[in-house]
Amino acid sequence: MNAPFPNSDAASSDAAPAGEPLDLLIAAPRGFCAGVDRAIEIVEKSLERYGAPVYVRHEIVHNKYVVEGLKAKGAIFVEELDEVPADAPVVFSAHGVPKSVPAEAERRNMIYLDATCPLVSKVHRQAERQIEKKRHIIFVGHEGHPEVIGTMGQVEPGQMTLVETIEDVDKLPFDSDQELAYLTQTTLSVDDTAEVIAALEWRFPNISGPKAEDICYATSNRQAAVKDLAPDCDLVLVIGAPNSSNSLRLVEVSERLGTPAKLIQRADEINPEWLDGVQTLGLTAGASAPEVLVREVVDALGRLRPIRERTITAAEEKMVFKLPRQLTE
Repeated sequence: MNAPFPNSDAASSDAAPAGEPLDLLIAAPRGFCAGVDRAIEIVEKSLERYGAPVYVRHEIVHNKYVVEGLKAKGAIFVEELDEVPADAPVVFSAHGVPKSVPAEAERRNMIYLDATCPLVSKVHRQAERQIEKKRHIIFVGHEGHPEVIGTMGQVEPGQMTLVETIEDVDKLPFDSDQELAYLTQTTLSVDDTAEVIAALEWRFPNISGPKAEDICYATSNRQAAVKDLAPDCDLVLVIGAPNSSNSLRLVEVSERLGTPAKLIQRADEINPEWLDGVQTLGLTAGASAPEVLVREVVDALGRLRPIRERTITAAEEKMVFKLPRQLTE
């Protein structure tokens, strides 16, 4: 069994770390993006305005620490709308929902707040416009992901086809001159998605794409930061949930560059033996992971080895998204 790092609350702060100094390269940007900040604030402000409980359909974001914190404040997480009393407010997650979900909420005269990331909502609008132009949509994404379910639920069944890989593109049954368009999930690997899009454009030269790529700025920036630091590291740690697409992509980015990477949710999941022979360690966090978890990991590492901490900055982020009008009027 792996021996975990000591819990940050239980470990003695007086114990001096021993061993060779560890160079710790921390990626920037990392952690929360504007869409996640907005989604969490929507739940918190809904609790302030309406009082507990406020229901949330699906995890508001893919992070257990965040979800448990909101539960403690009075949020109740459910899988489907029929679990929500008609007189209770409900928040839809940042990943977006099919059109049928708000339609059902309106039919039941429910108070609902949509925490869908505005960049995901942009993809939803693009899907509607492509259907208006009589184009069949090829959607690049991961089957079963909430964002994919929500986006495909913006159009009628049969109007959108999901692909994940170049092999899926090869199997598409469409003619080369058919009216087609493509859109993508916002949290994909930049490099992998570029390859799939290139395959689509080669096979369907007239396919229509978005004016700007759908992969969101935060996903791109976090991957760029890992690309900057991974070549100088012996190991990269990524803080994020196993069901977080953007966090999993950060692991893949590092491994593609030849640097081993581990996905962890908390500091106590790390095996100290991972540090054997490691002189330079990279650290980043997916877009759903709060900064408090980054500092938890840094503190835990610091109790094991002397640390020389340095930030590697790939981009500056100043994006802010507005709250729904129900919470600002």
